[in-house]
Amino acid sequence: MSRMPSRFLREGRQLPGELEEARQSIEALARSYGLDFFDTIFEMCTYDEINMVAAYGGFPTRYPHWRFGMEFLEMQKSYEYGLSKIYEMVINTDPSYAYLMDCNLVVDQKLVMAHVFGHVDFFKNNAWFAHTNRKMLDEMANHATKVRNAMEKHGTGEVEAFIDQCLSIDNLIDPHGPHIVRRRPIDEDALDSEAPRADIPKMPARDYMDKHINPPDYLEDQRKRRDDEIRRMKGFPEEPVRDVMAFVLEHAPLPRWKQEILRMIHDEAEYFAPQAQTKVMNEGWASYWHTLLMTRHILAPSEVIDYADHHSGTTAMRPGQFNPYKIGLELWRHIEERWNKGRFGKEWLDCDDPVLRRNWDTGAGLGREKIFEIRRTHNDITFLDTFLTEDFCREMGFFTTKFDPKSREWLLDSREFHEVKQGLLNQLASRGSPRIYVVDANHENRGELRLWHDYDALDLQLEWATVTLGNLVSLWGGRPVHVDTRVEGKPVRLTHDGSEMKRQTRKEEE
Repeated sequence: MSRMPSRFLREGRQLPGELEEARQSIEALARSYGLDFFDTIFEMCTYDEINMVAAYGGFPTRYPHWRFGMEFLEMQKSYEYGLSKIYEMVINTDPSYAYLMDCNLVVDQKLVMAHVFGHVDFFKNNAWFAHTNRKMLDEMANHATKVRNAMEKHGTGEVEAFIDQCLSIDNLIDPHGPHIVRRRPIDEDALDSEAPRADIPKMPARDYMDKHINPPDYLEDQRKRRDDEIRRMKGFPEEPVRDVMAFVLEHAPLPRWKQEILRMIHDEAEYFAPQAQTKVMNEGWASYWHTLLMTRHILAPSEVIDYADHHSGTTAMRPGQFNPYKIGLELWRHIEERWNKGRFGKEWLDCDDPVLRRNWDTGAGLGREKIFEIRRTHNDITFLDTFLTEDFCREMGFFTTKFDPKSREWLLDSREFHEVKQGLLNQLASRGSPRIYVVDANHENRGELRLWHDYDALDLQLEWATVTLGNLVSLWGGRPVHVDTRVEGKPVRLTHDGSEMKRQTRKEEE
């Protein structure tokens, strides 16, 4: 894929007069409702240009790599065959940049602008985006320069192969890492002072009473606990580490240029992580505001049909499909209605009369205040866990499915609220990526890396695991890498030595 022109942003992409006037009007409307967003710059693009930006993850400049060209071709063919169309794209920066396709209808452009202002408000105010680099546009350009310099010095093939290895583990990060201090500092003085001590402190007692006041069994138990604690403190790592990528970056024997590229890809993975953690909330929030602004203020009578057609296409959800636009939009509306009508608190929860609950309306009028409060602190998991109700699931017609090995079809399993809610939370918790931890970086005192899979009833895909473990072997200096997991419910250890992956059974306690 060709590089984007250097003047792609900031120059030569101004909105035509009609759209600029619409932008100013929509921005004023959004602010009048309490939305608080960064300055937002809209750029006009052809469909080829917007596909190129989309392939780059929304940024006009990225490091050179074959996968961006592959994604561009996929989007281009999908658009040409009428399978998909990009209406909006916006990036989390300050100022924020958004892209409009120049061949879209004017009503589509106005819808996109209203939608974008919702997104940028969410980026600015949601706590899960607070740590992100708001100057990532410039940082991405710096990353591109670093990779091109490395390619000139070490060769395109070698650098691209190393980037492939890094990208194979870019989902093995700790999405909560920027918000939590996972590791306590190791107190070396405490380790040194504890090591030589042989005795456990005892209560003072005369010789004939000593065994009664300080029972030998108790002292032995305390001695074992102390030894285990010292052993744990001297472990490497001391506690399981969720961020496999950062651990490899910190401890693998990599040359400087490889460390820089691995750190660069890790930083980008952390930057994009909150978008995956808040997909339902973010898309629902933006859809909520574009529907409100469009239907109450912006639409001309001649635009209603086109708007309804395109909006319904975005929020349509077939049976068995999970559409974050639809779920997020309806749940925001449901929350607003509940707090407007006072459907919260002990009195509401204690009411079991269906007629009374259906007609419940205290006139509280707290809905708008509540959704702004939720927008500040929640992510998708806490959002659904806290506000997904049985009434909402019933209205949406949610159900769970299971695979029938005899008919080889997915069948309806249950409509029970708790099962539906748990299924949704499980789906959002993993998002297709396993939770892998580093538990031993000096396995059996041989410098081998041992990982642990937090098994959640979903097996690892062994073909992908083979490739990933092989790449980890290369990153870890050629030493074998192990992962303790389960296959079909049975505990196994997968080991890759750099040439092949082997599987062996293991004991439960290992």
